[in-house]
Amino acid sequence: MNNNYTSYIDREKSWLTFNARVLQEANDSNVPLLDRFRFLGIFSNNLDEFFRVRYAAIRRMSLESAESEKILGVKAEQLLKEITEIVIEQQSESLRILNEIEKKLELENIFIINEKDISKEQEKFIHDYFIQKVSPALVTIMLNDLEEFPLLKDTSGYLAVKLVMNGSELLNDSAKEIRYAVVEIPNTINRFVVLPSNSEKQYIILLDDVIRYNLNNIFNIFDYESISAHMIKITRDAQLEFDSDLSKSLIEKISSSVKERRVGEPVRFVYDQAIGKDTLDFFLRGMHIDSSDSIIPGGRYHNRRDYMSFPNLGRYDLLYKENVPLPISGLSLEGSILEKIKKKDYLLYAPYQSFSYIIKFLREAALDPKVASIKITLYRLAKNSQIVSSLINAAKNGKKVTVQIELQARFDEESNISYSEQMQTEGIELIFGVKGLKVHSKICVIERIEDSKIKRYGLISTGNFNENSAKVYTDVTLFTSNTEILKDASNVFDFFDVNYRVHRYKHLIVSPHYTRGKFNKLIEREISNALLGKEAFIKLKMNSISDFKMTDKLYEASNAGVKIQLIIRGICCLIPGIKGLSENIEAISIVDNYLEHSRVYIFANDGNPDVFISSADFMTRNLDARVEVTCPIYDEDIKKELIETFEIGWKANVKARIHSNDLANKYRRRGDEKPFRAQLEMYNYYQNKLDVIAETVK
Repeated sequence: MNNNYTSYIDREKSWLTFNARVLQEANDSNVPLLDRFRFLGIFSNNLDEFFRVRYAAIRRMSLESAESEKILGVKAEQLLKEITEIVIEQQSESLRILNEIEKKLELENIFIINEKDISKEQEKFIHDYFIQKVSPALVTIMLNDLEEFPLLKDTSGYLAVKLVMNGSELLNDSAKEIRYAVVEIPNTINRFVVLPSNSEKQYIILLDDVIRYNLNNIFNIFDYESISAHMIKITRDAQLEFDSDLSKSLIEKISSSVKERRVGEPVRFVYDQAIGKDTLDFFLRGMHIDSSDSIIPGGRYHNRRDYMSFPNLGRYDLLYKENVPLPISGLSLEGSILEKIKKKDYLLYAPYQSFSYIIKFLREAALDPKVASIKITLYRLAKNSQIVSSLINAAKNGKKVTVQIELQARFDEESNISYSEQMQTEGIELIFGVKGLKVHSKICVIERIEDSKIKRYGLISTGNFNENSAKVYTDVTLFTSNTEILKDASNVFDFFDVNYRVHRYKHLIVSPHYTRGKFNKLIEREISNALLGKEAFIKLKMNSISDFKMTDKLYEASNAGVKIQLIIRGICCLIPGIKGLSENIEAISIVDNYLEHSRVYIFANDGNPDVFISSADFMTRNLDARVEVTCPIYDEDIKKELIETFEIGWKANVKARIHSNDLANKYRRRGDEKPFRAQLEMYNYYQNKLDVIAETVK
């Protein structure tokens, strides 16, 4: 491995740079106003997860050893300090953007008001709304007399309340009795309350301010002379700790561990910077928050992830136009999908094309008398999952259904446990993965009896079998009946069942045993071809690259003259365009209306390209510590399609930013070139394919 720390970008800073790209979308005046709110919410939600996972991991590292471990030559505690500084700056920018969006909404006759702006007409509605909806859901705790400070959840926002009690007029303020309380803002009620209006103007008030307006209603048993309330928010370490009790099942251990997560160590505390110093100190002391935690001054409102669900108010003119998912050429949702796949492979590119094909595939298998079994891996599932419903339907029809469900899919543990119990009750056989490895592969194999023999049909995908995320995540799924590929896929399920037996795979590339080695060989071949003067290039589309060994291999290829194009949405520890290191590497990130999630790998192979789709990024965990599946594409039409869609992404000059050493997130501009927005052009590409076929039929 290259030991020169300047050859890599720090992973955490690169991730924060990705989140800054999300913030850029919130700041972009060309993005519809209500979608700008959505990007603010995504930015905030991303940041919450970052602190719960990555910041928490570095903090543990800084506390666990006397001589703090170094990350790329920087001590862990120093990195924590640098992260906090970046986040404070980003939070300040997000607050500025929020204020700007609100002002622009006012020009659209949409007003977000607080408790000081309430009119006489709105007063009664807000009072009644509080009494009927809010008050019954409130948890309010008086703090002064408690022996132990209550546990504040990291999924909730709170109002820190200060009451200055009435006392002798001779006493100055500092001598008067102060009482403190905390009010949990209920997350069972929509954060944004739409107020009735008799005019063209529309008014919204945040739930926080409904509570502020009714503070006297909450605390009227106390004799106070003044009351104030400021929002605070805590983020906790989300690491799961498993006990070693052999008598407990994995479900029991994970359920217990998820419950323990609620008492995880605080890692970030965000507060309204208008809060009084005495109130802030009281809460910091009570919650045992110190300098090793990230303490961030913020605005009046936190938990801005809720802006992902800001009401549309019927103003679709302030949202991106919703493109209807397109059909797949030659593949109908009307007839038998299995009969079509039997003749040739098909590719689904969601959300440009309809996810309904996957549901249809499973629904048909559930009813087909010839289908004997269905095997599938599940990682993240939709609420009220149609996938699970289809599998239960199959089990009720006598099919043998085997589901490998990943109980440790972060923050989806409770949902997956619930689905597991539901499927188990319906007679579905469950496999809970491989000890020490998360199962992140996305595969499904159906076995059908044809002419007294087993014929397999299957799905291999880059994304989760989740109909909700398929509306906003770009992913590709291969529908195939290729005997050799699906024999390998069946062996992956055998590995889940018998972990000590490591299979040899002739076609699929499977982590943790073969992915790193196979990609090294593919890169080596491009290096050899380049040195021989043959056509040599590497085109990779993925979410993240943070594995130093793979980065070094790409540096080696660059130095051998291999042209490398990288479309990397998120973390990029590789530094492109450095003379003598990576001068033949270009890297961009596309952040737009959809979340770029598909993983497509293309190697020149001297003019006969090898094309793969994969569940794996070039991250150490994907290569060495998870079960991942990378699938070769053999169908020439699909191979051509994936190369063409990669090129569409590579031409992007509207929503594309350049990965660079200075983490500047510069937009990619190419002189006077016509604007090219890749996601819009991708939809047009698939629409044009349908139009060409329709014209041919005429």
